[in-house]
Amino acid sequence: MLTGILQVDPTEALREKIDSSRLPRHIAIIMDGNGRWAKKHGKARVFGHRHGVSAVRETTEAAAELGVEYLTLYAFSTENWNRPAFEVNALMTLLVDTLGKEIQTLNKNNIRLKAIGNLSKLPSRTYSALMKGIEQTKNNDRMTLVLALNYSAKWEIVNAAKNLATQVAEEKINPEDIQESHFVNELNTAGIPDPELLVRTSGENRLSNFLLWQLAYAEFYFTDTLWPDFRKANLFQAIIDFQNRERRFGKTSEQITSA
Repeated sequence: MLTGILQVDPTEALREKIDSSRLPRHIAIIMDGNGRWAKKHGKARVFGHRHGVSAVRETTEAAAELGVEYLTLYAFSTENWNRPAFEVNALMTLLVDTLGKEIQTLNKNNIRLKAIGNLSKLPSRTYSALMKGIEQTKNNDRMTLVLALNYSAKWEIVNAAKNLATQVAEEKINPEDIQESHFVNELNTAGIPDPELLVRTSGENRLSNFLLWQLAYAEFYFTDTLWPDFRKANLFQAIIDFQNRERRFGKTSEQITSA
C-alpha cells in the first residue's frame, strides 16, 4: 500500500484550470431550487431559503477571490410576490437578517453592495436594511455584488422607455437622436457592464424575466445542482465551460482567429 501520497483538492484542481486573464467581468446567477432542496430533505420551503445563504456567501467570496468584477444575484422577482404570504414574509425577514450579519464579511472582503429593481416597493424594514448595507460598503472596490430585488426585466425596460419619453416631451432630446447608449443609461444597471456569463441552477432552462436586455450576448450555463448545494467548485466549472466557448458576436470563427 502506498503511503505519503498528497491528496489533490478537487476544487483547487478546477481553479487551476481557469485562465485568470480571460475571466468574465460580470457573472449573473439565477439562484433556483431552494424549495425543491427543502422538499428533498422533508422540510418547509423556508428551510431551503435559509440554507441558500451559505451558497450566496461561498459563491460571492469565490468570485471575488478569482477577480470577477461584478456578480449579480437574482434574489427576488416581482412574480415572487405571488407566492404564499408566509413564504414571502419569511424571505423578507431572512434578507434583513442576512444583510445585518453579512455586511462585516463584505467589508472584510472589500466587496461593494448594490441593488437593482423596484426597491421602493420593498417592505420598509427590508428597504432600510438594504440601504444601510449599500451605504456601509460604498467605498469597497474589489468586487461589486448586485442584488436583484423586486426585479422584473420587463418593468425595467418599460421604465427606461418612459424616462426617455419624458425627456422627449420636455424637449431635452429629439426622438431621432436616441441611441442605444441613451436607453442603457436609463436601465437599473447603468454604469455596470453587461454580464458575460449567466448561470442558472436546478435544471431549469429559462430566463424568468431576468436582465433581458443585458443578457443579449451572454453565455448561458445551466446546471442541475440545486442552489443550496452550489459551491465554489460549481462556479469554477461554469467559468471553465465559459472559457472553452468561442464568442463570435456575429463574426465568423476565421475572423475571431485572425483578430
